[in-house]
Amino acid sequence: MINRLAQRLPAPNQLLTPLHKRLRDWIVGVVATTEDFGIDYDAPVGDPGLFGPDSVTWKIHGDFPGMMSGGIAALMLQTLHPRALAGVVNHSRFREDPLGRLRRTTMFVAATSYAPTGDAERIINIVDRMHAKVVGTTDEGEPYSARDPALLTWVHCTEMASFLAGYMRYRRADLSVAVQDQYFDETRRVAEALGAKDVPASRAEMDDYFAAMQPQLRFDHRSRETLAVLEAMELPIPVAGVSRRMFLGAGAALLPPWARELIHRSSGQRMIDRASAESLNRIAPLIRASMSEGVAMRSARRVGAERDCLVFD
Repeated sequence: MINRLAQRLPAPNQLLTPLHKRLRDWIVGVVATTEDFGIDYDAPVGDPGLFGPDSVTWKIHGDFPGMMSGGIAALMLQTLHPRALAGVVNHSRFREDPLGRLRRTTMFVAATSYAPTGDAERIINIVDRMHAKVVGTTDEGEPYSARDPALLTWVHCTEMASFLAGYMRYRRADLSVAVQDQYFDETRRVAEALGAKDVPASRAEMDDYFAAMQPQLRFDHRSRETLAVLEAMELPIPVAGVSRRMFLGAGAALLPPWARELIHRSSGQRMIDRASAESLNRIAPLIRASMSEGVAMRSARRVGAERDCLVFD
C-alpha cells in the first residue's frame, strides 16, 4: 500500500506551488509545537547561533525526511534504557500525547541548531530546568534523574546517531568519515551544555559507545507499551495511517542490527520497514521542496548565506 501511494505521486518538478504549500502546512501541523517559545529565526542579523553556515550540523539537520525518521529511530532506541524510559513514562504525558513529545524534541533540535545564540542558550536553560523536576526510581528501585550526565549522553547519542543515519539513508550515503566525525564533534556541545559527560566526538567513539552500552539495555513490558503508543500515534494530516506507517517503518529501518534483535523486530516487520524506507526515498524530494523555506533557510538569510550552506557539494 505504501509503495502504491508513492508510485502515484508526481515528480517534484511536476508539482504546483500550491501543493507544496499544502504539504508544508500539513507537515508543520504535525511537528510544530503550539507553545510559544518566542524564537525569532530572522534576527538579530548576522548572529550565527551555536553552529553557523559553515557547520555540518546545518546541512544534516536541514533535511526533514532524515530528521523525522531519525527522530522516530531515536525514540525506539530510548525505550531500551530502563532509567531513561522511566523518566519519560513517569514524568510526561507520552501515553496520552506522544505527538507532543515529538513536537517538543523537534523544537529543541531546531532551536539549538538554527536559532540565534541567545535563543538557543535560553532554550537549553529551559530544558535544564525541566530536567531538574524529573527524578524518581524505576520499578526495580534504581534511582534516576534527567540531569544524570550518563542519561543525558544516552539521549543525545541516540538522537545524533539516528539523525545522521537518517540523512545517510534518505539523502546521501557517501558522507566521509571525516564529515561524520565533524558532525558528532559539533553537536556534542549541546549535550555538554545540558551537563552530559564523555560525549562521543567521532564516528569511532560513537560506535564504541553503543557497543559499551548494550549490556545495560533491555526490552521489557514498558518498552513494548511505549512502542505500542508510538505505533498508534495519530498524525493530523490526510491519509494519517499511511503517513504514520511510512515514517515509523522508515525510522525502524534505521535501527542498528543489535537494536532490531533486542526489540524483536520480526521478519515481517523488517520487510515493512524496508518498503517504508523505499517509499520515503521516493517522496523525499517532494517533502524537501515543500519544506525548502523553513527555519534553516531563514537562518541562512539571517547571516547572509546562500542556500548552498545547507547542502554538501
